[in-house]
Amino acid sequence: MNIGVFLSAADLGEQYTVPAKEFGRLIGEGGHSLVWGGSESGLMKVVADAVQASGGRLVGVSVEFLQGVARTDADEMIVARDLAHRKAELLLRSDAIVVMVGGTGTLDEATEILELKKHGMHTKPVVVLNSAGFYDGLEQQFRRMESEGFLPLPLADLVHFADDGAAALAYLQEQV
Repeated sequence: MNIGVFLSAADLGEQYTVPAKEFGRLIGEGGHSLVWGGSESGLMKVVADAVQASGGRLVGVSVEFLQGVARTDADEMIVARDLAHRKAELLLRSDAIVVMVGGTGTLDEATEILELKKHGMHTKPVVVLNSAGFYDGLEQQFRRMESEGFLPLPLADLVHFADDGAAALAYLQEQV
C-alpha cells in the first residue's frame, strides 16, 4: 500500500518523534511505501528514516522552492511546481492518507483532502494519527460539525482518528 503522510518538517520533542518512528517502522515492516513531502528535516526525516530502516520504500513529493531540503536517497522524488500541485501529486500517488502532527501546512493539506473526499473527488481512507492528543481539539470540532449538520456525510465516513500507529495501520488495512 502507498501510504500518503502529511506531517511537520519541524524538529519536535519525543512525544511526537517516538510515535513517528514507530509508525514509520510499521509502514516499512508491512512492506508499504511512504508517500510524503520529501523533506530531509524534522518529523518528515524521522518517519522516512524509520520506513527506510525497516525495508519500506520512499516516494517523496517535494516542491521547487524546497528542493534544497529534499531527501537525496528516496526511491523516487517528484518535484512539484507549487504547493497545490504537490498536494494533488501526494493524493494521486497514495492509496490512503494519514495526517500526523503538524502546523498550518499540515492542516491545509488535511482540510483539502477531507473537502475533496466530502465532495466525492476521492474515496481513499483518511486517518488522523492523534499522537499525544495533538488533535483532540480538531476531533471535538469535527464532532460538533457533524452534530450541528455541517457535514453532508457521517464523520466516520470522512475521517478516522487513531491514537497510535498500530491502530492507524490496522484501520487502513481494513479499508484498502
